Amino acid sequence: MAKYPKFLMEHFQNPRNVGEISDPDGVGTVGNASCGDIMQLYIKVKGNRITEAAFKTFGCGAAIATSSILTERIKGATLDEALKISEETAKEVLSQLPKEKIPCFTLATDALKLAIEEYRCKREGFQEKGGFDMTEKV
Repeated sequence: MAKYPKFLMEHFQNPRNVGEISDPDGVGTVGNASCGDIMQLYIKVKGNRITEAAFKTFGCGAAIATSSILTERIKGATLDEALKISEETAKEVLSQLPKEKIPCFTLATDALKLAIEEYRCKREGFQEKGGFDMTEKV
């Protein structure tokens, strides 16, 4: 436990934004086959800003802590800002994590990217139209 910074331990012991968002605008679900961690990150968007963010993580303390940190930091950000925050947070946290725990944080950033991608697809109407039309010729 001594190898983890205080702010990570705080987010592990008292995670923020745990749970689901009812009727989310985007959900990103990712997993790591090598360690068994699974994460879902939910976002609610209004006016291109993330108004709510929540997560459910089945995994180690580092995965829970980094999910909590990321959801705290992206609230209020535009979608593009959230992606930048994700990159900045990754650099900050990764520099302080033991090497074997690095994949735990990349789950959170990958889940965010997928949640934003799902939101953008919904907004463009891909989901309502049944996704991509593979029969259409380019």
